[in-house]
Amino acid sequence: MKLKLFSADHKYILRLALPAIAGLSSQMVVSLVDAAMVGRLNNAEYYLAAMGIGVIATWAVVSLFSSLATGTHVLIARRFGANEYDECGRVLNTSLIISFLIGIVISAIVVFFAYDIAGFFAVDPKVGFYAGQFLHYRFMGLPFFLITVSYRGFFFGIGKTKIFMYSAVLINFLNIVFNYILIYGGFGIKGMGLAGSGLGSTIATFCDAIFYLTVSMTPVFRHKFHYFKNFRFVKSIAASIIKISLPVSLQNIFILVGFLSFIAITGHIGTDSQAASTIVFSSLQFSLMPCFGFGIAVQTLVGNSLGSKNIKQAKHYGFETSKLATIYTIFIGLIFIFAPRLILILLTNDQRIIEVAVPALRIAGFGQIFYAIGVVLANGLQAMGKTLFVMISEVVLNWFVFVPIAYFFGVYLKFGLIGAWSALPFYVVLYALVIFIKFRFGDWEKYKHV
Repeated sequence: MKLKLFSADHKYILRLALPAIAGLSSQMVVSLVDAAMVGRLNNAEYYLAAMGIGVIATWAVVSLFSSLATGTHVLIARRFGANEYDECGRVLNTSLIISFLIGIVISAIVVFFAYDIAGFFAVDPKVGFYAGQFLHYRFMGLPFFLITVSYRGFFFGIGKTKIFMYSAVLINFLNIVFNYILIYGGFGIKGMGLAGSGLGSTIATFCDAIFYLTVSMTPVFRHKFHYFKNFRFVKSIAASIIKISLPVSLQNIFILVGFLSFIAITGHIGTDSQAASTIVFSSLQFSLMPCFGFGIAVQTLVGNSLGSKNIKQAKHYGFETSKLATIYTIFIGLIFIFAPRLILILLTNDQRIIEVAVPALRIAGFGQIFYAIGVVLANGLQAMGKTLFVMISEVVLNWFVFVPIAYFFGVYLKFGLIGAWSALPFYVVLYALVIFIKFRFGDWEKYKHV
């Protein structure tokens, strides 16, 4: 049987996916480097446990609104597929206005209540204090982050994923530099510990917004899409963005609260277990970020196909992209299972935490193999407009399968960290199965342009 891994369709998919993967992977590198920096501070177990709470809490709040990229991406992909270039510009204008206003309001709220949010999820007061410092500084950059979210949705929708790649590589390099200086100190600046990681990320986010604004001002984009020629808020477009984005927002916040609850559960097992879980979650980015990159590609491909009314092609791209992503997760899974210490040593030199994390990473390595199917096809369903179905599916499985099983085995039955992480494969496999069935047998013929 001849392997058709490098068919014309696969090459087209990879042309869109690889730049997105590169960009997301550079973000992954920043997260891993941040974890490695923090993991080498004195009392690393407290800082890593705090970082686990701070990072997931940040994802929870940011993801509630970063899904504006999904609404922007889907609408622009469809209009671009239909050759409606001026409409693409109107979508971007409206998205930028929504993002900036939301960013200002939410930033002010979270910065003010940062220590209360962290303290709610932390078992140890010291962990809660460090996590609060991180959140306080990190959320100062939220308005600039959401501006970049709108720009990402625009460039993804028109198939220019390389713009995101260039942005991510440049800005994440700056992120590492700023974080190193602010965490440990340098150039006359006193080291801030974990708080420095939050502030460094905020400064880098501001630079990211400037980068996107500069690129959007170039004639090749400005003259084609005319977004600054008539910069205004369009109510009907805003309604469409929100209609598509809101279920994704709710999905993100509920899922990340679920993962935050998982981190809290591991805190009841022990501080070392909580720190180890933070390291395992950071390690999982080796597989998750590329899956998200393939998801970006399939969202563009399905959206463009639906814009040109080619449903058969939309389904074809979904399945072919999921195949490519699964090949990757199998490869990563083998590394996690058979050589977990090679990954963990990159994140911390605390041998005690590494040994606690090893069995958890092996379990996670098996489960994440199936995540590619769920992530990629879920993005395809979102491009179709089925964001509500995707939200309900993942939230139900996360809250009523993943979290309860983790508590039951990890805390109630006292199987410890291994028991808690054994919940992950159940959750991931069920999610992939539900999404696959919907994508394969869903009523595509009833698709309507929104």
